[in-house]
Amino acid sequence: MKGFLNRLRGVERDIIQQPVEDEAGAPYYEAQENEVEIFEAAYKKRLPVMLKGPTGCGKTRFLEYMAWRLKRPLVTVSCHEDLTSSDLVGRFLLEGEATVWQDGPLTRAVKAGAICYLDEIVEARTDSTVIIHPLTDHRRQLPLEKKGQEIEAHEDFMLVISYNPGYQTVLKDLKPSTKQRFIGINFDYPREEIERKIIQNEVPELDTTQVEKLVATGRRARTLKDHGLEEATSTRALVYAGNMMVAGIEPVEACKAALVNPVTDDPELAEALMEIIKAHFAV
Repeated sequence: MKGFLNRLRGVERDIIQQPVEDEAGAPYYEAQENEVEIFEAAYKKRLPVMLKGPTGCGKTRFLEYMAWRLKRPLVTVSCHEDLTSSDLVGRFLLEGEATVWQDGPLTRAVKAGAICYLDEIVEARTDSTVIIHPLTDHRRQLPLEKKGQEIEAHEDFMLVISYNPGYQTVLKDLKPSTKQRFIGINFDYPREEIERKIIQNEVPELDTTQVEKLVATGRRARTLKDHGLEEATSTRALVYAGNMMVAGIEPVEACKAALVNPVTDDPELAEALMEIIKAHFAV
């Protein structure tokens, strides 16, 4: 009965995601280079890590895999332009006639010894990025200015941030004083053979020929990134297209819905993408 009800409604989970113990529950991830070894070395020395790469290339999945591999709880915060330091650290709230302090996700991670993942950190307000500085050097402290306190980070705590270098602008970029505090791991879209394995794993109902066509379509579409297309075709988008295909949508229409419509409103670019798709899928 509980399983049936869970399928009918959303299930609330604590923001601190505890690691899954069994192998069957491990997040699927295909290593591209030596990113696993680099991350493990950084964790061993409790050094903060910055994941850099385009949208949909596997940064978040990589971190979920590493949290499972290291058997550490994970706290994920999706950063946005309205995210303040209080959203991360905590704030005083009214509870009846009393004022109580409520820890934010960063504070909870610092106390619990979790990996705290600030996704797309460049989107957050400046005060949100400044607050993490004492956590990224020898101090490993989190200041709670509103309480007049400092928290010594749990010995297992680790801070990880990610951002897309393609979104850098004069107004939105990480300061050099922030960047140099992190170990950097660069990500890109996977090599062809790895991307095939990823899509085959994520969409097992898709036959080998369709997987090959999808990957070939994606790699060709990415060449338009330097010709007016703001966002390259991601591995995630290819997985979406594959899921649409196995759901019964004709391949060309599935690719249009997943690879064209979300990324451009320009008629010429859309037509160029459709020509690539039809070259690979049209009968």
